[in-house]
Amino acid sequence: MANVEETTKKKLQTSYFDVVGICCSSEVSLVGDVLRPLGGIKEFSVIVPSRTVIVVHDILLTSPLQIVKALNQARLEASVRPYGETSLTSQWPSPFAVVSGVLLALSFLKYIYSPLQWFALVAVVAGVFPILAKAVASVTRFRVDINALTLIAVIATVCMEDYTEAATIVFLFSVADWLESSAAHKASTVMSSLMSLAPRKAVIAETGQEVDVDDVGINTVVSVKAGESIPIDGVVVDGSCDVDEKTLTGESFPVSKQRDSTVLAATINLNGYIKVKTTALARDCVVAKMTKLVEEAQKSQTKTQRFIDKCSRYYTPAVVVVAACFAVIPVLLDVDNLSHWFHLALVVLVSGCPCGLILSTPVATFCALTKAATSGFLIKTGDCLETLAKIRIAAFDKTGTITKAEFTVSDFKSLSKNINLKTLLYWVSSIESKSSHPMAAALIDYARSVSVEPTPDMVENFQNFPGEGVYGRIDGQDIYIGNKRIAHRAGCLTVPGAEANIKRGKTIGYIYIGEELTGSFNLLDGCRHGAAQALQELKSLNIKTAMLTGDNRDAAMSIQEQLGNALDIVHAELLPQDKARIIDEFKSQGPTMMVGDGLNDAPALAKADIGISMGISGSALATETGDIILMSNDINKIPKGMRLARRSHKKVIENVVLSVGIKGAIMVLGLVGYPLIWAAVLADAGTCLLVILNSMMLLRDDREAPPVCYRASPPSLPVKLEDPKVEDLEVGLLQKSGETSKKSCSSGCCGGSKDKQQN
Repeated sequence: MANVEETTKKKLQTSYFDVVGICCSSEVSLVGDVLRPLGGIKEFSVIVPSRTVIVVHDILLTSPLQIVKALNQARLEASVRPYGETSLTSQWPSPFAVVSGVLLALSFLKYIYSPLQWFALVAVVAGVFPILAKAVASVTRFRVDINALTLIAVIATVCMEDYTEAATIVFLFSVADWLESSAAHKASTVMSSLMSLAPRKAVIAETGQEVDVDDVGINTVVSVKAGESIPIDGVVVDGSCDVDEKTLTGESFPVSKQRDSTVLAATINLNGYIKVKTTALARDCVVAKMTKLVEEAQKSQTKTQRFIDKCSRYYTPAVVVVAACFAVIPVLLDVDNLSHWFHLALVVLVSGCPCGLILSTPVATFCALTKAATSGFLIKTGDCLETLAKIRIAAFDKTGTITKAEFTVSDFKSLSKNINLKTLLYWVSSIESKSSHPMAAALIDYARSVSVEPTPDMVENFQNFPGEGVYGRIDGQDIYIGNKRIAHRAGCLTVPGAEANIKRGKTIGYIYIGEELTGSFNLLDGCRHGAAQALQELKSLNIKTAMLTGDNRDAAMSIQEQLGNALDIVHAELLPQDKARIIDEFKSQGPTMMVGDGLNDAPALAKADIGISMGISGSALATETGDIILMSNDINKIPKGMRLARRSHKKVIENVVLSVGIKGAIMVLGLVGYPLIWAAVLADAGTCLLVILNSMMLLRDDREAPPVCYRASPPSLPVKLEDPKVEDLEVGLLQKSGETSKKSCSSGCCGGSKDKQQN
């Protein structure tokens, strides 16, 4: 059965097509009408702003060229897009538009030599073919689009012997359509750059053979030279280098990689030579999942877009009826100056295409989602982008979100005279080896630093209790490790008053063997660099901030002090269900966002209006639950993402005002006695162009917020370890290098630090 499924997957291929003929979402149904009759089409999707069609098809039944041929029969001007590239290139207008423009210019010499006026009619004939072909293709499929409406306007003006206006309509429509296509191409190149992040070839280290990445299996060792992109996610097994990860995380500083370091596909080896043992297939790499998420987000529709699309279904028929009334009623009433009324009817008719209005939302959303993705801030749907712009309360988990989640162990003690300290540490580290919590890693490092090697294979019946701790059976002992809530899980109803002797700010852990408290330890953690700045920026956006943690209140308040009391609300000693309950309370006050990275945060992430999970570092469940994935651990990207969402919302409003306002102005101009058909055509196509160009402003970098000195906030406190008198285990204690180093201010207000940074 598995072999059959694998064979089926190999037959299926995902092909990308650039389809210039897609103007707005009204063409999506046309694409469906073309593709559905073809054999072997499993699914397809249309990304309107980038004029992209994505088709999953059986290559044995239908080839990409057959799909292109079918699309082009509907005059959609399709071409196959090579992987990670775009087949659209910047080019001159079509020969039809150029010839039409030259002939139209010559026709204006009629004031010198009157027979030249016939050049206007020739200009119509020379330039109308593309419009005619698309209009016929549309009408034969029982659709009326802007090409059909423009063709009616051209025929009507020719019948009224207004050849110059007819030629002007043809020329301006062709040029505006070309400009619109060029602008859409520029927007799509950013999406194409995301597609081309990962290389398509990999070099097998053992043989030196270059193979397709899709043929590389798990646990295969590949080689990567300096300057090359890492082809597949994996672990370094030989060599060392610095890796540029900004393509995935948006981080501009290289990351050092040594043996056993994790590396990701599409990141660049800046120096050195490494061998990488693959841990995933090409289709399951982080970059592949990221690209898939971006595609899915760009295909999704926002609530605003769905509302506009629904209205547009009734807009065009209504306008056509109004235009018919303007043409027919004056004839029935036998009024004077019928030419004026016919021109007015044509102006209204041409205005019946709502393409500019339909594009108002999706193009802005497309550009915002693409910009966010290239910054390491993956937004899963357009609705999430809209909601993000409305957030009023932001709640954060503590461990791994606000703090670095790189703990240092101190005061590891055995409270039982019958249990050797190293034995207890061996049991604890072995059980914690099966946990993914950051505290577990600290305990394992601590054990190894004193030559105690954990053996997770000896652990039986391992269980994780979110918000409490873990349990495991080893050497016949039932051991519970966690915070004070784990006591009830172990069967002990009270926790000894050891907390009175613990310094404020430490996370306290307890070890129970059965119902007996047999050990305790302290864990210290510091805030992420820039956490205070991120919270201050959120405040500047009028967003209330809160911290929800399962840790003890002293540890929570210590973090609040390190942040300079930047948090508005602090809740401590919470279970996962408590976090979800508090999120519900916040939602009653306004749209709420939750930021977390662990299993304990999943219920709160799901409950919040927007859940942001710390992508690569976060647990798989948190990544799946979150509406937004932060590809790096830099929470400074959160206020930047919110600014982008608000700019996107502003652009949507601007686009709607532009598209409605310009067409409204043309109609008003016609009603007061100046029914200019060429202006109506230009307004229709020009509005689409303006909407695209205005939305593309989102792809530019937003102006940086003015530098602010956050040194007023106390920096992360350095870890100070006690000097125990009895336990010799503390002698080999490891402290994370670099995490307690000084953080210099880059705002230039603290005397020379900025200059040092630049040097």
